[in-house]
Amino acid sequence: MTIDTELRTSVRYDADAKPPPALSLGLGMQLAVLIVAGIVLTPAIVIRAAGGGETFLTWAVFAAVLVSGVTTVVQAVRVGRIGAGYVLAMGTSGAFIAVCVTAIAQGGPAMLATLVIISSLFQFAFSARLSLFRRVLTPTVAGTVIMLIAVTVMPIIFDMLTDVPEGVPAHGAPLSALATILAICAVALKAKGALRLWAPVIGVITGSVVAGVFGLYDTARVADASWVGVPTQGWPGLDLGFGPAFWTLLPAFVFVTLVGAIETIGDAVAIQRVSWRKPRAVDFRAVQGAVAADGLGNLLSGLGGTVPNTTYSTSVSVTELTGVGARTVGAVLGGVLITLAFLPKALAVVLAIPGPVAAAYVTVLLAMLFVVGMKIIVQDGVDYRKGLIVGVSFWVGVGLQSGLIFPEYLAEFAGGLLANGMTGGGLVAILLTLFLELTAPRRRKIQVPFEQASLPTIREFLSGFASRHGWDDAMANRLDAASEETLLTLLEQEAEHPGEERQLLVTAHKEDDGAVLEFIAAPGGHNLEDRIALMSERVDETSGERELSLRLLRHIASSVRHQQYNDTDIVTVSVGARQTPSMEQTRPGA
Repeated sequence: MTIDTELRTSVRYDADAKPPPALSLGLGMQLAVLIVAGIVLTPAIVIRAAGGGETFLTWAVFAAVLVSGVTTVVQAVRVGRIGAGYVLAMGTSGAFIAVCVTAIAQGGPAMLATLVIISSLFQFAFSARLSLFRRVLTPTVAGTVIMLIAVTVMPIIFDMLTDVPEGVPAHGAPLSALATILAICAVALKAKGALRLWAPVIGVITGSVVAGVFGLYDTARVADASWVGVPTQGWPGLDLGFGPAFWTLLPAFVFVTLVGAIETIGDAVAIQRVSWRKPRAVDFRAVQGAVAADGLGNLLSGLGGTVPNTTYSTSVSVTELTGVGARTVGAVLGGVLITLAFLPKALAVVLAIPGPVAAAYVTVLLAMLFVVGMKIIVQDGVDYRKGLIVGVSFWVGVGLQSGLIFPEYLAEFAGGLLANGMTGGGLVAILLTLFLELTAPRRRKIQVPFEQASLPTIREFLSGFASRHGWDDAMANRLDAASEETLLTLLEQEAEHPGEERQLLVTAHKEDDGAVLEFIAAPGGHNLEDRIALMSERVDETSGERELSLRLLRHIASSVRHQQYNDTDIVTVSVGARQTPSMEQTRPGA
């Protein structure tokens, strides 16, 4: 038994299970307490940094919590193609802090709302055509941009360390911030199990207590807030003037929206890995649904006049820790957040947190976000090409954010687009990735009808491909066998889900000493990775023709990856130039 399998045996209730109502309610409330501070503090930081009024702040927080609750429910129950069908908590996104502050400062809350709505449409488009972006928005690009988010937002956060009312002791701000960071780090570093998840909450409470000693905690706000109610003022409306400031900021908003989508993809993949007792291949249809729900959240955020949202990885950690991945927990969590939106006194408790405490809390979160970006890059494998892309892009972003790279030329370029380090560094990463993709060895491709009669044409295509690279007959035979078994298996799935006639695109390219074949079709059905993995567990002499075909493919190919999207299935088969004894033994006639 592998470590991966052992971990999944600890899952008590998988995504399809229905745990006791008391358990679902308890976990849903626990998750709500863990994330509500982040949901409330992000719009508070944005609006205070941009000089917004208290009326708008109260409204923006109400709308943010309400939208987060609605979209969390959608993520869990999945409405059509919107939603992942897993426990994915939604909340306001720290990645948008810098651009949202700029939008409010330059155009007001109404322009912020319009920018959020327009950029959400790009996220819907990205979700619908996720398969088309897989070679450009790579883990290398995503990780670099996520690291640059911290670089971009940190100056704003550090300014809040001294954001205190007049007349309070000068040492109150640094002591409360220090108490917050020390408490968070102490619990996170030394605690085990569930207690570690409460580190941010414990840190904020500790810092607020210290701040209260110096008169920094706004107890009057809490006392004045009603127990139940809805803000009657503060909705900013929409700015449909589309002036120069709007067009200057739109590219940055679109870019950050796509970055948020990439972060959602990571969370959607992670939650699938911890929500099932038995390992499953990633279902990218669920990933697309998660990104679409993220887009819905941003659309509702814009209509509500608040900052955009994204998925919170806290739900992944809690699911892994508790072993409860049931969708009912996500539905309960969303319901709790919706309820909290109508409890102004509960939200006021969070809004009263002083600037130095909030800044210290967000500093730790951004530091961890920086590490998340590093992990995404490292887990994808770092060769010298990827290392160069990351290094150049990151430091260009840092230089642009600091105004140190030819500011006389770049500061005002495209309305100041490159003055934002995340946008500038991210564009460099994308351009370098595009250059690498365009200059890679040419991919040979052929498009044929998605039917068995196309097999001779595919064989001829792959025979020519093998000959062009000087491979021997053994390698050509392996390519032939791999393509045949992949096509036949996909056709069997198509027969189970009949529909309109489809086309099959087959691409082939050389990689190291072997070949990578890619079959792009839209059969739907079961994931080949899951079925091939099942072959290793269920080996018997009475297997049907389908099982024998899959077992043959498993031995011929060094790896098989099946990415399932709503509109496209992509099967990537890697075939090594050298054949192992097990491959020889499984070939027909061996």
